[in-house]
Amino acid sequence: MSKSQFVCNECGYTSPKWLGRCPDCGKFNTLTEEIVAPAPTKKTPTMSKIGPSRALPLSQVKYEKYERVSSGNSELDIVLGGGIVRGSLILVGGDPGIGKSTLLTQVAAHLAKDHKVLYLSAEESCSQVKLRCERLGLDSDDLLLLNETNLEAAEESFYGAEYVIVDSIQAIYTDALTSAAGSVGQVRECAGRIMRIAKSRGITFFIVGHVTKEGTLAGPKVLEHIMDAVLYFEGERTENFKILRAYKNRFGSVQEVGVFEMTENGIFGVSDYSSLFLSDSRGVAAGAVVTPSETGNRCMMVEVQTLMAKTAYGLPRRMSLGVDPNRLIVLIAVLEKRCSVPLGTQDIYLNAMGGIRLNEPAADLAVCAALVSAERMVAVDKYTAVFGEVGLTGEVRGVSCADRRVNECIKMGFKRIILPAKNMKACEKFKGKAELVPVTYVTEMIKALFPRT
Repeated sequence: MSKSQFVCNECGYTSPKWLGRCPDCGKFNTLTEEIVAPAPTKKTPTMSKIGPSRALPLSQVKYEKYERVSSGNSELDIVLGGGIVRGSLILVGGDPGIGKSTLLTQVAAHLAKDHKVLYLSAEESCSQVKLRCERLGLDSDDLLLLNETNLEAAEESFYGAEYVIVDSIQAIYTDALTSAAGSVGQVRECAGRIMRIAKSRGITFFIVGHVTKEGTLAGPKVLEHIMDAVLYFEGERTENFKILRAYKNRFGSVQEVGVFEMTENGIFGVSDYSSLFLSDSRGVAAGAVVTPSETGNRCMMVEVQTLMAKTAYGLPRRMSLGVDPNRLIVLIAVLEKRCSVPLGTQDIYLNAMGGIRLNEPAADLAVCAALVSAERMVAVDKYTAVFGEVGLTGEVRGVSCADRRVNECIKMGFKRIILPAKNMKACEKFKGKAELVPVTYVTEMIKALFPRT
């Protein structure tokens, strides 16, 4: 019979009961419950029923074909890398009320037309899930519903199912531990058991996970480690547009971003996503520049906006949303030292529109252009796009997928594109469609955008 013990996450101290403070390292709230497996009676190595495991040379390893199934939502398929992989574990996290259950209910109703799908609702009753399906207008007669919080009791219903939605992992518990549902030990043990069920029976699991006030998934990090894909829903509950981002994907790219619109009839993917990150006032107000951002297999036009105000204190503030704050500080230093742009007495606020995150260095030149535009109070033309990486010497370095970025700019109607000179050779085929301005240093970009200032 297995027993449980409490282990400190910091130093490994074990205790037969829970303690608020670890006696060994002195840290608070670090003891979590773990199952102690009984010691094996034999000391001989364990063997599977088909014989001992044998290591194979890399040349003899056979490829496995992963079968993908459409979720019924094109944006979700793109984020997952082309569809749902059979037998995988997919964790969907996000703030309460952002639309996780709504999206997965739509996916479950679509899959239930041709597959056996079970919706395990641990937070809502079956009648509440049915009301949601009726509100969304879903044909879900073949969708199986189960209201259960005990994993052992719900496991019997998993037999024969091809897809299972668990809503949520923080609301279910296992009898193997005495701690309450949602604790670190319960989340870890329930996730581990679901993983073993998924891999042994070939069942695809969608698992809903809540986030903490810091914005991270509640529970231990092992919850993310054992998952095949980890998706985050981002956005404000009061806004209609949401962003689904892949933070981990064993069967696709982690750079993909899905854009969704929340309506009365459910959550639907947005095909014209580039216009969402552009404002109607660009080209009028100073401090706004558009840049093509490469996210996975597609390109998005994103507007970078900057606001400056004279600081009232000795130390000016630098705040950014969607751009790494440390990167912003580096670019400010480059503009002051290499381009003689006075920014030392200004409070600087930077924002990437639409809630998108510009993590790639290709957005550096656009950030510099927005900073200079705000400092000189001169607006950048609305049909001008800027991209390129900026080095500490003020050099504009080449970026990847330059031809795709230029092609997206032309499709969106941009007539002038400022790009690194090193990428000009790959973009010569677009010369007749738009004005291409190659630059080698940031000073050349400033002269091209602001010739009279």
